[in-house]
Amino acid sequence: MANKPFFREIELFTSGAEGYHTFRIPGMAVANDGTILAFAEGRKDGHDDYHAMYLTLKRSTDNGATWEDLQVLVGDGERTHHNPTPVVDRETGTVHLLFNIDAHRVLVMTSDDSGATWSDAVDVTDTASRPDWFFYALAPGHGIQRKDGTLVVPANHIRGHRHDWIFSEGNVITSDDHGATWNVGGSLPGGSNECEVEELTDGTLYMAVRAANRRKNSRYASRSTDGGMTWSELEDVGIVDAVCQASISRFTTVESGGKNRVLFSNANSVERKNLAVRMSYDECDSGPSRRSSTPAQSPTPSLQSPPTTRSAASTSAASKARTKASASPSSTSNG
Repeated sequence: MANKPFFREIELFTSGAEGYHTFRIPGMAVANDGTILAFAEGRKDGHDDYHAMYLTLKRSTDNGATWEDLQVLVGDGERTHHNPTPVVDRETGTVHLLFNIDAHRVLVMTSDDSGATWSDAVDVTDTASRPDWFFYALAPGHGIQRKDGTLVVPANHIRGHRHDWIFSEGNVITSDDHGATWNVGGSLPGGSNECEVEELTDGTLYMAVRAANRRKNSRYASRSTDGGMTWSELEDVGIVDAVCQASISRFTTVESGGKNRVLFSNANSVERKNLAVRMSYDECDSGPSRRSSTPAQSPTPSLQSPPTTRSAASTSAASKARTKASASPSSTSNG
C-alpha cells in the first residue's frame, strides 16, 4: 500500500536561541544510513552576512522527527565562515562539507560517521578557485555525486574587481577521486549567480540559477553535457523568483521509484516569501508543476531526497531569522 501523504515542519534553528542572534543559509545532506544533516551559518552578533562567523549542524536519525543538540563545526569569531555545501559520497559513505572563509577561500572537512565527528578543515583554494576571482562563494545548499562517481559542487564568483552583474558567473568544483583532490570546472555565462546542480538521467548536468541582475525576477537554467566543463546560455524557465537562492534535487528515477521526478523549490514571488515546491516529470524540459507552497517568509531552501523516497527540506527565513526543517514521503503512486 502506498504511503499516505504527510507534511511535518519543525523549527530547527531559532533566532536568539543557543547563543546566536541569527541562523541563515541552510545546507542539507542525507548520509548513507539515513541520518539527516542540517547545516546553517551561526551569526552571533547580527543578521548581516559579515556576522556569519560560525558553521553549525543538527542531526536527525529518525527521519526528522527529533534532532540532536547543536554542533559548532568551525569558526573563530574573526573571519566569516559561510555557505555550507555538503555532498555525500555514496560509494565510501564520507560526507564532505565545503565552505568559504571571507568570500574567497574554499575549505573542506569530512565525516565518516554520518556527521557525528568531523576532520579538521583543509584549504583547497589553490585548485578549487582561480586567481582572478575577486569574490567566491559556494552554492549554498548541497552538491551531488554523478552516476560515474564524480562529486560536483556548485559555486559562484565575480571575475576581477568589477561589480557589475554581467561579471558574476556560476561555476562548479569537481572531484573524481572521492574528495582527495578538488578542481575547478567550467563557468556559466555572465549574469548567473547562486546555483544548485542536478544530474539528469541522460548524464546532462542541469544548473538551477539565480539571476545576478536583481531586476530580473525569474529563475534561469544552464546545462552541461561534458561533466561541467562548458555550459549553455542561460534560459528563462518561466518561474517567478525573488532573486535569491533556490534548490533542486533528484527525487526518483524510473528504476528507483517508477518514474523520473526532480524537485525544485524557490521563493515564488517578487518578494522573499511564498515558498513553493515543484515537481518535474520530464527531466526539467518544461517548467515543473507546483505541488505545495507556504506564504511564510522563507527565501533560501535546501532540498534533499533520502533513500526512503521521502523529501527533506531546510529553509532560512530572513525576517524571523529562523531555519525550519520539513519532510514528506512520496504521496501516492501517481505523485
